[in-house]
Amino acid sequence: MVGQRFVQLLDQHPWFQVTAIAASAGSAGKTYEESVKSRWKLSTPIPEDVKSIVVQDASKVEEVASGVDFIFCAVDMKKNEIQALEEAYAKTGTPVVSNNSAHRWTPDVPMVIPEVNPEHLDVIAAQRKRLGTSTGFIAVKPNCSIQSYVPMLHALADFKPTQVVASTYQAISGAGKNFTDWPEMLDNVIPYIGGEEEKSEQEPLRIWGSIVNDEIVKASAPLITTQCIRVPVTDGHLATVFVSFETTPSKEEILARWSNYKGRPQELGLPSAPKQFITYFEEENRPQTQLDRDIENGMGVSAGRLREDSLYDFKFVGLSHNTLRGAAGGAVLIAELLKAEGYIQAK
Repeated sequence: MVGQRFVQLLDQHPWFQVTAIAASAGSAGKTYEESVKSRWKLSTPIPEDVKSIVVQDASKVEEVASGVDFIFCAVDMKKNEIQALEEAYAKTGTPVVSNNSAHRWTPDVPMVIPEVNPEHLDVIAAQRKRLGTSTGFIAVKPNCSIQSYVPMLHALADFKPTQVVASTYQAISGAGKNFTDWPEMLDNVIPYIGGEEEKSEQEPLRIWGSIVNDEIVKASAPLITTQCIRVPVTDGHLATVFVSFETTPSKEEILARWSNYKGRPQELGLPSAPKQFITYFEEENRPQTQLDRDIENGMGVSAGRLREDSLYDFKFVGLSHNTLRGAAGGAVLIAELLKAEGYIQAK
């Protein structure tokens, strides 16, 4: 599903053009249309420009890399296999922008939300040295669910959040499914998503970390605890968040920080960047998944129900589109940032 989102988002992209598609050996030799027609999950049709592209064998690294300037990677393989595949492409001098989790904790691989920690791209120089390449590298995007609350917390970094409780209510597309594939999700909630809570608690700390001796060292605070629940919606991850601060802001100060927050993508005017990164809804019943997940073409995040709490300082609700901002769209935005900052260039 993420691969299909990449193809959809790159159709008519002002900077990038899909020139090669690679997958497992079982799909190699077929046209892209033939390989996905019976499994196309999106509401929009397969873009015309990619229908006739013949799928290549992703394991033939040199062959695939020779025809592209950089690669988006979203594969279903074992972690060690993904790590080896992505490093093999990087060693050919080909940048890899990854949607996979395999390299999220590799010390010299930046894991980036472009509006939050673009400075982590500086570690690429050390990674290139380790891999023995002057142009190749790997950059990854974080877990999709944390995009529904990390941006809001980051905008309040000056007040030093100390404790965070977040429960995420995650769409079935996060598992690569729709209701046809997963009928048991109709009229149902599953209170467990394998590995998701550890990612949701630890990945924000890496994003807020710093580069020390050519490695990204995770932050020590805030303390984060989460619960991650699968709910019967197609797209959109919603979070309920409780937070305490070292210096407690007023509600007005929080709303001002959210409204005014801009990151490097907004400064650069990147094609996929939302003009308004964080949108706050005054209505008590917003944001709603169905109504608000597509805000800013699915690349914005939204918040609502900010109020003081009896145990923590404040609580609020956050929402992000999991396959756009949280997956393929977030990776495309990373690639745009990498290009704008000179890390990706034509071969």
